[in-house]
Amino acid sequence: MFDNFFEKFYNAFISNEGYKLMIDGLGNTILIALVALLIGIVAGSLAALAKVVQSRDVVARVFRLIADMYITVIRGTPVMVQLMLAYFGIAASMRFDNALVVAIIVFGLNSGAYVAEIIRSGILAVDIGQMEAGRSLGLSYATTMKDIIFPQAIKNILPALGNEFIVLIKETSVAGFITVFDLTRAARAIVADTYEAFVPYLVLAAVYLVLVLIATFFINRLERRLRKSDRR
Repeated sequence: MFDNFFEKFYNAFISNEGYKLMIDGLGNTILIALVALLIGIVAGSLAALAKVVQSRDVVARVFRLIADMYITVIRGTPVMVQLMLAYFGIAASMRFDNALVVAIIVFGLNSGAYVAEIIRSGILAVDIGQMEAGRSLGLSYATTMKDIIFPQAIKNILPALGNEFIVLIKETSVAGFITVFDLTRAARAIVADTYEAFVPYLVLAAVYLVLVLIATFFINRLERRLRKSDRR
């Protein structure tokens, strides 16, 4: 299996310029993960707020129902099925063929369902007295949530958000099913060119591992910085 490993590596990535394909795929993978995470945080925050608002108002109940349906449907179906439905079904019917944009939106909405539950649990973990103190000072519910509750919740859920980003990086490996040229699809193209599977897929695994390690490093640094600010 490891016979002539370096020769196979050279043939796959140097002489056949497979490294260029991997670089292109890496760029798309990082782009999808970063933008999808931003979409997920926005969508997840809105869904979480819709679920935690304590109001019997009709509008609030409608938003709560929509949030519940969104989270249930997204978490109850595989992301690959969502990708294919969005691209080959919805986007195709609209004659929209930008697979990269579709992938970003789908991964963003998929991540949002999980981020919503993370943020909701973070908000509920903040002592209820914080909300009561804010309201007693004359602050509105929205202002209290924005300026007092939400910042504390973010600190509590940062590790879980970091883990969601790591999961998102790895989940992007299925984007190739809708023709997005990501890392996994780049490795498959190299295999098709060289008829050698082990070395390209081993390098693919190593690249994903490095991405996860880099993300973990920055997440840990951010957590340490927040802990220092709390002690001050």
